[in-house]
Amino acid sequence: MSSMRIAFIIYNKLTTLDFIGAYDPLTRIKTMGFSNQIEYDVCSFTDRVVSVEGLEIVPTKIRNDLSSYDYVIIPGGKGVFELMENKEFLEWLRIIPESTLICTVCYASLLLGVIGKLKGKKATTHRAVMEDLKKYTDNALDCRIVEDGNIITARGVSRQ
Repeated sequence: MSSMRIAFIIYNKLTTLDFIGAYDPLTRIKTMGFSNQIEYDVCSFTDRVVSVEGLEIVPTKIRNDLSSYDYVIIPGGKGVFELMENKEFLEWLRIIPESTLICTVCYASLLLGVIGKLKGKKATTHRAVMEDLKKYTDNALDCRIVEDGNIITARGVSRQ
């Protein structure tokens, strides 16, 4: 059996809870001995990442090839708005193949919209940016979680 490979994408001004909410339980699958068939990397486009709350997170991979992962998880945060204008960062995300399951939390859905991965897909995001999401998909839904093919979008990690 081959390993399941997960990339956690981090960036400046991410929301710590959006990252940790996925990272903690998924990495415990391996660290608590439930399965050795899981590999994960904390991937960033920069060598230093500071969350919006001030927590510094050290990536294990920088500008690495994202095409080899089975799952890519992108947390939300106010840093998304700057990344939406960063062509190099967007190209880095764009190489994620259609066979990869991509999960976003909160504002991060907008990144998938900008790179065209939400065309023809249903998606959700934080209510504060729902109108922005509608620029990228005709199927923006006010739901907590939306799954459509290889894309899973979540409004947020806490009840909203």
